[in-house]
Amino acid sequence: MPTYLNADLHCHSVVSDGTLTPEALAVRAKANGVELWALTDHDEIGGQQRAAAAALALDLAYLTGVEISVSFAGKTVHIVGLGFDAQDATLKAGLIATRGGRGQRAMEMSDQLARVGITDAYQGALKFVGNPELISRTHFARFLVENGTCRDTNEVFRKYLTDGKPGFVEHRWAALKEAVSWITQAGGIAVIAHPARYGFSANEEYALFSEFKTHGGRGVEVVTGSHSAAECLRYADIAREFGLAASRGSDFHSPEESRTDLGTLPLLSADLTPVWEMVHEHIQAPAPH
Repeated sequence: MPTYLNADLHCHSVVSDGTLTPEALAVRAKANGVELWALTDHDEIGGQQRAAAAALALDLAYLTGVEISVSFAGKTVHIVGLGFDAQDATLKAGLIATRGGRGQRAMEMSDQLARVGITDAYQGALKFVGNPELISRTHFARFLVENGTCRDTNEVFRKYLTDGKPGFVEHRWAALKEAVSWITQAGGIAVIAHPARYGFSANEEYALFSEFKTHGGRGVEVVTGSHSAAECLRYADIAREFGLAASRGSDFHSPEESRTDLGTLPLLSADLTPVWEMVHEHIQAPAPH
């Protein structure tokens, strides 16, 4: 499968913090010309069967996917897994453990918001949650828009729910080594998601990529919804430097909130190795007509 494939290997459904069902995402991906798709809900693979079935019914090739939250250098980093066995027991157990702390964290976030006069935030956020195990900052952000505290979710994350602002509660996620090992021993490939978003220093970023590769990580999102053109070029260079495959994904969450729609990203540079070459045997292809 060539580098210039319109692959979208990063998006979210109502199973985590997206607003569309897996089936609606498959329809949207197909309509936007996506040729290879993966649903990558946060710390959850409960939507995989639905996503695969919907994709194959639309003649859309599918890869299993997940986005795992890890703690690294005092920040939360996201690792996307692609092409794994969704029935793998160790991966399932790891994701359950990672999800476990979200409920307590959400209560603490609500308490913090109450101290600045925003009451009932936990109950308000729950209205936007498809899966209560996966309550997140995004659900609180939607509540703060609904109740008129902010105009949109971008304003929310400027004023609330981020480090140093009301409502921010750090959560201890999985270790980088754990997340990569869960994905790889389940037969998949681990990918660093949207690396420009973390704000690491040059030394911290080098440490992230070095440690990631040491633990068996094999890919990096070069083209993604939050990367500028310059950042796409920068992470293409880093992919070459570290010998990593390149991935491509919109990180689409919602028609109303996401800046980048499914299937609308620039193509990967032809000299990069696309991640789908690494897991081509795990691509679920539509039956020939």
